[in-house]
Amino acid sequence: MSALSYSPVPSSVLTIRFQDCDPFNHLNNGRYVDYFLNAREDHLLEHYGLDIYRIARETGLCWVVSTSQVAYLRPAITMEKVLMETQLIAYSPKHVSVEMRMWDLEKKVLKGFCWMNFVHFDLKQNKVATHSPEYTALFERVHAAVPETSFEERLGALKHGT
Repeated sequence: MSALSYSPVPSSVLTIRFQDCDPFNHLNNGRYVDYFLNAREDHLLEHYGLDIYRIARETGLCWVVSTSQVAYLRPAITMEKVLMETQLIAYSPKHVSVEMRMWDLEKKVLKGFCWMNFVHFDLKQNKVATHSPEYTALFERVHAAVPETSFEERLGALKHGT
């Protein structure tokens, strides 16, 4: 693994796969969430050294989705390469909020946009857990707030390039 970057807005390129598309060769709406989550999992591991599955196995602690909002803006096409960006936009002692964006490779066309909230959860005790000081320190380091306070406001700002 390469050195950790701790980039507040990590990005990666993914290829839209045939099995994830509808008969029109467009990425199926239900699969956008999979691509967003896969990109975030990769970014956590590659940029922050967080292997969330190892952490869950070894400690019983994980993050589970509590809410999500998704905007499907432009079709992603079979075998198209897309640029995925994710960023931590808010956090609290027991929650994190992540913004995820799917762009064309030139980052000119926003194809999908998502806000997802996660709750820190203790699988052994079956209850919400408080983040450790180490996680809180990481969150402080990579937190990249956005000026908009609602999903709709943020979507409008992204669509208008602000």
